[in-house]
Amino acid sequence: MKNRYSMGRMYLLLSLLFASVMLYAQEERDLRPVSRTYVLTNVNIVQAPGRKVDMGTLIIKDGLIKAVGKNLPIPPEAIVIKADSLYVYAGFIDGLSRTGVIKPKDENKERPKDPGNPPAERAGITPQLDVRNFLSASDKTVEDLRSLGFTTAHVVPYGGMLPGNGAIVQLTGKSPDEMVLIEQSSFYSELTPAERVYPATTMAVIAKWRELYRQATIEKNYATLYASNRAGLERPSSSRLLEPFYPVIDKRTPVLFKADKMWDIHRVLGLQKDFGFSLIVAGIKEGWDVTGKLKTSGAKIFLSLDLPEEKKDEKKDDKKDEKKDAKKDAPKSMTDAEKEALEKRKAESIAKYVSQAAEFQKAGIPFGFSTLDAKSKDIQANLRRIIKAGLTEDQALAALTTTPAQLLGLSDRLGSVDAGKIANLVVSSKPYFNEKSKVKYVFVEGTLYKIETADSKKDATVALEGEWTITSETPQGKTESTLNIKKEGDKYSGKISGARFPQPQDLDEITLDGNKLKFSVTLTEGGNTMKITIEATVEGSTFKGSASIGPNGNVPVEGKKKPQLKP
Repeated sequence: MKNRYSMGRMYLLLSLLFASVMLYAQEERDLRPVSRTYVLTNVNIVQAPGRKVDMGTLIIKDGLIKAVGKNLPIPPEAIVIKADSLYVYAGFIDGLSRTGVIKPKDENKERPKDPGNPPAERAGITPQLDVRNFLSASDKTVEDLRSLGFTTAHVVPYGGMLPGNGAIVQLTGKSPDEMVLIEQSSFYSELTPAERVYPATTMAVIAKWRELYRQATIEKNYATLYASNRAGLERPSSSRLLEPFYPVIDKRTPVLFKADKMWDIHRVLGLQKDFGFSLIVAGIKEGWDVTGKLKTSGAKIFLSLDLPEEKKDEKKDDKKDEKKDAKKDAPKSMTDAEKEALEKRKAESIAKYVSQAAEFQKAGIPFGFSTLDAKSKDIQANLRRIIKAGLTEDQALAALTTTPAQLLGLSDRLGSVDAGKIANLVVSSKPYFNEKSKVKYVFVEGTLYKIETADSKKDATVALEGEWTITSETPQGKTESTLNIKKEGDKYSGKISGARFPQPQDLDEITLDGNKLKFSVTLTEGGNTMKITIEATVEGSTFKGSASIGPNGNVPVEGKKKPQLKP
């Protein structure tokens, strides 16, 4: 009985200090889940291009946007984010991507006995495959794209001319099934030839595509006839290669073609003209000369965010050295005037790539963006280059939010910051397209992701030592304790006091990795011990995180540093 009473006292102490919901050891219960209600206050809400609420309030509840406006009442269970002067936008939508898609290992592809009639897989013909089988929620590319403000992506598998079906996914979740918003959203195709077997050329790929489509049409028509009256008819054969074409033929599923170059776009539009399927053309890099034809086709368009490297401004001395190197490397028959003309043509070509979005805008063609082939570290800078080349910020925002939502049939759920829509949001320190803007938070279906930057990590390492107040809101009420942290060389030490501690207790294992703070405290009561570990993210003079109380789960904690009085 004595031991049982001591355990009860220890758990009561834990509940008061670190939000355990147990009052006594013999009354052990599950912890209340962390609230899924968030409120952003004093935030500039860009609901959609041309619609803005200055210094407003945004409420998120159970993965949805609950309310948007000014001076809204804050739900008592809400986690409040004081977003003073920050900017919030609808989460960005990527029209063609391989984010989170695992690339298959390169295999030694042996040349078959009959290269003119290879197995379908060897020829890159696998339309029956589903991208969900290759998705990894923990892949680093998911975090990389999300940290830029993207929350939704139209992802496709790797492969040859017919890699498989695409899916629209949310950049959150712990498994592929949790990520998927819309399965089998597209019939993905490329004009990628097979290696050393038929179809080994672009023209052969087009011929094979036509052949498969026609065969599928014949098989589908016969299957429909057989289903209407089976008597006297031979049973139709089953084909995993042809059956994926059926929803394309019925225009229930669009064909998503990657076509970056002008001639590839012409070829894809030729296929659409002949067969009449619904078409998405994505990853376009050289489409400025075919805007008229694309507009007439009615195809849905996603332009590539992969741009040629920008020519940097150089100093006079650097230019002299460059000219010397150019003369050394260039053919002897090439004159200085010819070299200058070549450089001019290169600059003009780069300008066309960068101004492509503005040309599509002038032509009245709705478009979104694709990150396929683009390096994540270049995407924000490339967006600013596109804006500098003629696209307005509102038009760029539309291409990231409202337009792709409309093109992909998601406008009722995504694309704007409106009550009732999925809480996919990006919060930035300044207007998103500002060169100094940093993404601070991203919400995907109401799940909060705090985005770390090199600057925040640098700031977090400053002056951890000092006195901190640590608080936690629990079902039993608000608790408060005091941390005193010291630093000697590269090592930290400290004590915790207050609440039920009659004497200061030593902190164990204090570490600070970038802006990630971690420490623990061991409590002993009646011969029993329990280790509490606190992990938090430091932002200047505050931190937020959680306390792990062994098998009893995690609870949220916050810390604030007390200002030091100057003598």
